[in-house]
Amino acid sequence: MIVVATIALAMGASVYVAERPLNTGPGPAISAFDRLLAAKLPDAAGKLQPIEQWRGKVLVVNFWATWCPPCREETPILSRLQTKHASNGVQIVGIALDTADNVAQYAAIHPTSYPLFTGDANATNLSRLLGNTQLALPYTVVFNRDGVTEMNRLGRFSEAELDSLLEKIVRR
Repeated sequence: MIVVATIALAMGASVYVAERPLNTGPGPAISAFDRLLAAKLPDAAGKLQPIEQWRGKVLVVNFWATWCPPCREETPILSRLQTKHASNGVQIVGIALDTADNVAQYAAIHPTSYPLFTGDANATNLSRLLGNTQLALPYTVVFNRDGVTEMNRLGRFSEAELDSLLEKIVRR
């Protein structure tokens, strides 16, 4: 019983720390969104890509894996929505908590209209920082152009729901 309580307390503490802005010493705290933009993740070709390149866009970040059935169901939805909303300043990115080989094989069979990245322990931590305290998949976060979280969702979403939210954000 003591072991369970200790683990629960440690997990609660890590969740608390993960959801606070990060303080790196003197100067302002760094928000989870700024940590996201500071990330560089390998794309399908293995080249590191800065998330910063999408600053100022409506950013949809989808954490997923090839072995996750609901994640695979969302891939074509996200692809359709990227195509539909790209001209309105929406960028969807998929961060796979999976191996590069698995993602490459999946992308070869199921091409997407948005970039897929392979994550490692840093991507897992990023998912946690963005509110995925259970570290379950799929997990999606939608940020407006100012980096404010408009939605975070653990589990699958409907196409109509995400489409409606994106339309609302881009009209502002």
